[in-house]
Amino acid sequence: MSASEQDRLAEECARILRTEPGGARSRAAGQLGAHAADSGVALRDLAGAMLTACSMVWTEAEPTAGTAAATYARAAELLTVLRTALDAAIAGHDRSAHAELVRNDADRAAFVNDLLTGRADPGVLAQRANRYGIRLAASHTVLVVRSAGLTADVAHRVDGALAARYGDGNTLTTLRHPDLVCISAGGLRGVPAELAHLLVRLLGAGGWQIGVGRTHTGVQGLATSLDEARNALDLAAKLGFTAPVLNAADLLVFPVLLRDREAITDLVTTVLGPLLDARGGPQPYVDTLAVLFDNQGNYTATARHLHLSVRAVTYRLDRLQALTGYHPGEPTQRFTLQAAVLGARLLGWPG
Repeated sequence: MSASEQDRLAEECARILRTEPGGARSRAAGQLGAHAADSGVALRDLAGAMLTACSMVWTEAEPTAGTAAATYARAAELLTVLRTALDAAIAGHDRSAHAELVRNDADRAAFVNDLLTGRADPGVLAQRANRYGIRLAASHTVLVVRSAGLTADVAHRVDGALAARYGDGNTLTTLRHPDLVCISAGGLRGVPAELAHLLVRLLGAGGWQIGVGRTHTGVQGLATSLDEARNALDLAAKLGFTAPVLNAADLLVFPVLLRDREAITDLVTTVLGPLLDARGGPQPYVDTLAVLFDNQGNYTATARHLHLSVRAVTYRLDRLQALTGYHPGEPTQRFTLQAAVLGARLLGWPG
């Protein structure tokens, strides 16, 4: 604020302090606080103006005749007036600032929704994009966070931290229920890791995952990257992947598997179908294979993860071979078994 603006604000505060006690004073102070927030006056500047006004009101009054007790009583009365007026002004400032924040959140969410769906008029969309520093013709990457702990406050903190780290206009983060969506300029490095670091700090370790779409160009590319990030999270839920960051580029084989549903269903029923007749059903065998493949074929690590002995794992895999004719130790059969296990998890087999 300039010196003249500070003086005018202090005069307004002084006028309120001189007002007769009652509701009118509190209403005036609240309105002043709201107007200050709308004008971009910081809360500390508002409080400073109110303190300056208190000094003005004190010095302009006639000196109190009599004892020090009378002077003390007058000072106490003025401080009480100051406290009441300042509380009302701060409350008005907070209400207005919160309302503006809600409006900005709604505008941002609407813009991101239009941007990612591509339904808005391109010309209007480009004008709105300038406000957030988004260049529609450039390349972007979309990241999606999925967690039960996402709130507007988390979104604000993440958005502010990423802007501070990478600069205004390079990232845009908002809640797009039920997910947190972050749009990142295509050339930025380390955004997924930085986002993960922020989520650990705000939400703790675990309980959240980040899907990272591939980098694409243009408005349609944004929608494509969003779909890829979401699909990565959906696949992780189906397949039991617990990695905190999932890159769509690393999961390209799975859409290929699902593209020919008839073929993957035939593979699953042909390779794993005989397990339906096994004692206890197919699930223990499918789970054992999944853990074995996750641990690069290491029997000891598999046994530790399943809380079994290595001998029990070996026996289960031998039974698998007896029932299906397939064994993960056979190089020519390993990929077929792994594809069948992945297909079973994608299809929810055996149901």
